[in-house]
Amino acid sequence: MQFTPFNSRDVKHKEPFGAVRTGSTVRFTVTMPRDMRVSAVRLIVNSQSGDSRGDFYWDGTDGVTENWTLHYTAGAPDICFYHFEYATPWGVGKIFLDSSGVGCFSDSGKLWQLTVYDRDGCGCSTAGGIIYQIFPDRFYYSGTAKKNVPEDRILRDDWGAQPEWRPDEDGVVRNRDYFRGDLRGIEEKLPYIASLGVTEIYLNPIFESHSNHRYDTADYMRIDPLLGDTPDFVSLCEKARSFGIGIILDGVFNHTGADSRYFDLYGRYGGGAFDDENSPYRSWYDIAPDGTYASWWGFPNLPEVREDDPGYIDFITGKNGVIRHWMELGADGWRLDVADELPDSFIEKIRAAVKAQSPDAPLYGEVWEDASNKTAYNVLRRYLLGKELDGVTNYPFRTAVIDFCTGGAAEVFMERIVSICENYPPDSLNCLMNVLSTHDTARVLTALAGIKTEGMSRERQAQLRLTDEQLADALTRLRAAAALMYALPGVPTVYYGDEAGMQGGSDPFSRGCFPWGNENTELTDYYRLLGGIRRRLPQAAKGRFVPVSAMLGCVCFAREADGAALVTVCNMNPHPIDYTLPEKYRGAVSALGCAVYDGVMRLDALTTGWAEVRFD
Repeated sequence: MQFTPFNSRDVKHKEPFGAVRTGSTVRFTVTMPRDMRVSAVRLIVNSQSGDSRGDFYWDGTDGVTENWTLHYTAGAPDICFYHFEYATPWGVGKIFLDSSGVGCFSDSGKLWQLTVYDRDGCGCSTAGGIIYQIFPDRFYYSGTAKKNVPEDRILRDDWGAQPEWRPDEDGVVRNRDYFRGDLRGIEEKLPYIASLGVTEIYLNPIFESHSNHRYDTADYMRIDPLLGDTPDFVSLCEKARSFGIGIILDGVFNHTGADSRYFDLYGRYGGGAFDDENSPYRSWYDIAPDGTYASWWGFPNLPEVREDDPGYIDFITGKNGVIRHWMELGADGWRLDVADELPDSFIEKIRAAVKAQSPDAPLYGEVWEDASNKTAYNVLRRYLLGKELDGVTNYPFRTAVIDFCTGGAAEVFMERIVSICENYPPDSLNCLMNVLSTHDTARVLTALAGIKTEGMSRERQAQLRLTDEQLADALTRLRAAAALMYALPGVPTVYYGDEAGMQGGSDPFSRGCFPWGNENTELTDYYRLLGGIRRRLPQAAKGRFVPVSAMLGCVCFAREADGAALVTVCNMNPHPIDYTLPEKYRGAVSALGCAVYDGVMRLDALTTGWAEVRFD
């Protein structure tokens, strides 16, 4: 068996576990064989604030091994990477990260990460709640007539039909067909949303735009006319609040639409930056003398904005800016589109505007990778250190759950989850938007059927439909995956219609109309059950994450808080299992999807079970 000199996930070697606050003390203990005759051990820390070293002191021996200990004081908020050096009569050696927090003797290797976050921390009101994401055009149409709708829009009256995906005669997919879902429609369905235990609704963009996805903003201060108007928005926020639900808006601040009052490529508005050098918006954009301009990923309909322009910063974050304007009208918080393309300084100003309006309001960001150590444009980002985001859309979580629920190794799943728990500040961890589907991914039901839509042509995706056998199997796996989502740290984030059995590939096939009247009611009831249990058991929402085991197609973990625990076992084997609980959980009783007797959880194939236990 390989000797383990250090394990960052074992409190014998590092305490506390995971990220730490500024000014707090971290105890590092390195264990060395006595026969190596070690005379010194040092901690080597690399960070943006500068490199540092710390000398360990000898801390006792059992005759075979000896301990060396250092009490390290965490400095300013930073993302630190560390390893160890040790001295022997034969020279200096090093200890690097091997895998899963475990160190090894080596001349080179990976570094451990220590996230140091601001003492005031991040965190927001969504912790412990449930988020419901809505693509507004496709959720529900109230039937209300709208005013001032541009004539170049294609208004459809075939709710539930496939969104238009074919390019036009110029080879461009315009996204200009609308099924007319609106804000009043969302308001009408608030009783349904509330029945799922939802505490926040995250809306994809609702501001005036000239596409059905509305990520090409035309006017930040105006509700898109097909969705309604400002009084409709105020009414939605007020009615949602009466159900205990807040509204989170999608902020698209990296770019605007080319067809907008700010850029005005087509002259729809007049006075825009493209043709008018005296436009108040001219300094927002990089427009060359020949008329070319910087655009998001080269898409000419999405001209990039200069986020360092004082006028633009004030327009978005100022006292009368976009952020505070919509929060004054009732918005509960914001999610930032493509946050990794926004400068840290701009995100800090957005956060300041959000928190000035409401200190507990959530500020989320779209980050696809591990946000605790994301590098964008050669800069190590500082999203979660206390001055920027409260949380992010947790795509690594989605990857971990879907891979495991479609045959992936239990050990890999647990490693991915524990890595998130180790790297993220605790308050941010509890605020993460844990997703299984979004508007940018295939529907989870389709993914759990083992269908890989990445790289698949739109023509082929348009024909995708699960067979009865595929559907039955995917629904079973979805129930297991959803139970994992509701039990793991973070905020379960349900993409509208997942709970109703919607399927489909990537954009636009993941953006279909909600199947009112044709829902999978058994699945919907299951989501209601998950939401009810989670809200009843505080340990399920905010408890400390305790990994128990991961092997042979089965994982077990617990969430502990206030003298109680929720124990989760997920069996991805094609046969039932009996799982013997650790001694401390032997008094557990079934809470979901399992039978419990004499400290044993019995689970069917492809099932997640919950058991609750009290220690007092």
